[in-house]
Amino acid sequence: MLNTVKIPAKSGNPKGSIVMLHGWGANAQDVAFLCALVDLPDVQFLLPDAPFPHPYSTVGKMWYDLSNANFQTDFTQQSDLQTSRKALTDWLNSLEQETGIPLDRTILGGFSQGGAMTLDVGLSLPLAGLMILSGYQHGALHPAAKNPPILMVHGRQDQVVPLAAAHRAKANLEQVKASIDYREFDMGHEISPSVLNEIYTFVQKTLHLSPSNPKTT
Repeated sequence: MLNTVKIPAKSGNPKGSIVMLHGWGANAQDVAFLCALVDLPDVQFLLPDAPFPHPYSTVGKMWYDLSNANFQTDFTQQSDLQTSRKALTDWLNSLEQETGIPLDRTILGGFSQGGAMTLDVGLSLPLAGLMILSGYQHGALHPAAKNPPILMVHGRQDQVVPLAAAHRAKANLEQVKASIDYREFDMGHEISPSVLNEIYTFVQKTLHLSPSNPKTT
C-alpha cells in the first residue's frame, strides 16, 4: 500500500474525503498545505506518496519517470506508470474499508504529474469528482459509463506543462461527454489563491457541504 499522510476532518465528523496526488519530484508533505489553506472542516484529506524515488531528489517521489518526456507523449506503456496505476487503484479501492467513506463521497485530485494520474485512474472509478490542477493526459482515455464531474485548472504562463496539453485533455474529455468545469488563470505552474478558491467551490458543490468561508491566505 502507498505511504499516506492522513489529515482528519476538523469537525471530527467527516462527510467526505479528498485525495490529493503530488507532482513529479514532490511528496505528500508538499501538498499538505492545501488542508490549511482551504476551509473544509467536514472533509478528511488523504495524501499518498508516489511509489518511486525521484532520480534527482533524496526526498522527492514520482509516479513514473519524466526525465526525457514531452507532454505529447503517450506514457501508457511505461512499466513504472503501469505499476503506479495499479498501486493507486488498489489503494483507492481499499479506502472505504479503512475510513468508512465510500468512493462516491471521495474527490480525487492532483497537481502536475498527480493531475495526470488523477485523469488516468479516476475516470474508471465511481468517485464523486476529479480535480486536475496543471495536469495533462497520458494517452487514450478509458471512461466509465458515467463520468464524475471534473475541475480542470491551468496557468496561461505555465512553462512546465504547456497550456496546449490542458487544451488537448479538455477536448478529449469533451468527446467522451465528461462534465468539465475548466478554468485558466494568469499564473505559472503553481497552485495560486485563485486555484484554492476553485477547489473550495468545486468540493462544496460536488459533496453538497454546508457553506463556509474559503481561506486562501
